[in-house]
Amino acid sequence: MSKKVAFYTLGCKLNYSESSAIGRQFNQAGYQTVQFTEQPDVFVINTCSVTENADKKCKKIVKEALKVSPAAYVVIVGCYAQLKPQEISEIPGVDMVLGAAEKFQIIDYINDLTKQPKALVYNQPVSEANQFVSSYSFGDRTRTFLKVQDGCDYSCTFCTIPLARGSSRSDNIDNIVAQAAEIAASGVKEIVLTGVNIGDFGLQDGKRINRFIELVRALDEVEGIDRIRISSIEPNLLTDEIIEFVATSKRFVPHFHIPLQSGSDKILGLMRRRYKRKLYADRVAKIKKLMPDCCIGVDVIVGFPGETREDFIDTYNFLNDLDISYLHVFTYSERENTLAKEMVGVVPGSTRAERSKMLHILSDKKRRAFYESQIGQHLQVLFEGDIKDGYMHGFTRNYVKVRAKYDPVLVNELRNVKLTGISAEGEVDIMEPEEILVH
Repeated sequence: MSKKVAFYTLGCKLNYSESSAIGRQFNQAGYQTVQFTEQPDVFVINTCSVTENADKKCKKIVKEALKVSPAAYVVIVGCYAQLKPQEISEIPGVDMVLGAAEKFQIIDYINDLTKQPKALVYNQPVSEANQFVSSYSFGDRTRTFLKVQDGCDYSCTFCTIPLARGSSRSDNIDNIVAQAAEIAASGVKEIVLTGVNIGDFGLQDGKRINRFIELVRALDEVEGIDRIRISSIEPNLLTDEIIEFVATSKRFVPHFHIPLQSGSDKILGLMRRRYKRKLYADRVAKIKKLMPDCCIGVDVIVGFPGETREDFIDTYNFLNDLDISYLHVFTYSERENTLAKEMVGVVPGSTRAERSKMLHILSDKKRRAFYESQIGQHLQVLFEGDIKDGYMHGFTRNYVKVRAKYDPVLVNELRNVKLTGISAEGEVDIMEPEEILVH
């Protein structure tokens, strides 16, 4: 009887793609991938460490895993495992910790699943994680997350990702196109391009081989994929060339997620971001000029050291005036080995929470206004397999979340629908789905 492995993935889309790649390694080694609750022989927990809560959640998941299967072998991988291997090794129940350079050789490390008195730690310096390892998620979502880039050469003062993932490096275009074709052949209809800093795509062994726009053009020619979505791209790397191409693309959808982090030039400087707010506003204006219905999401951090009330109001007003669709709001948390942790002007926790609440309210307002602007339109929706209170959900090309009465026939299908109104839960209602689109 084959052994069973289960995965729990925390954090970003990149982690999901890598968990799937590691899962395929287990399958090739004879393991059966099962749900977290199906008493697996091995638990693999792929961690994040962007926020303090991600660290705490890892500990919670280990406890839950051992309740399900007390004798299971527990392996921790991911960013937290690279940054805090010894700390993780002391969590009761953890058997092995693998760093960034080791996680893709996981099968070689867990040969006989024999538990040791102390957790085994394999963790080289992050500088050793200098090879690009291809990965994409598969089998667990309507859309697939395709990893095209890893690592980051930026030095933002709040961020630990370069310490956890190493320098910027990329796959080559031919490999990515081949993977996209594989994904298309499997029946998946949407690919989300993911990485740490995907606008910096094209670096191999520290040398610039390609540009992101070249990858975009190549992927636009892959037959069988209906949609390609760019997960997140830095404003200074989102060029006119990229925006103009997406505006007329066959497959790239009108949806950009663009990190801002602060609307105050003073705070952007303290963060060592590579742009000022004028550039950000110019990017948004360019997008909206060419794609008026484009969805634009924004990352923003509140409570960064030195952020005064005036700085926050500056950010709030800047965001309020921008033609954007939603916010991802992060409350600043101190991270070890970052310059920001040593900065003066620490913002009290209660003030951080208050500012976060204000921006969450603003995000709700922006999202509703964007959704209202789409009511009455006939748009294409890709339906997903979830079910809640008798409803299923899907997304338009421009990332409007719609709901429909659950019908298994609709899962992973594209339908033309008319958006008719907004539910009490903030989702968009539709008329009954029309005919399945012919590809």
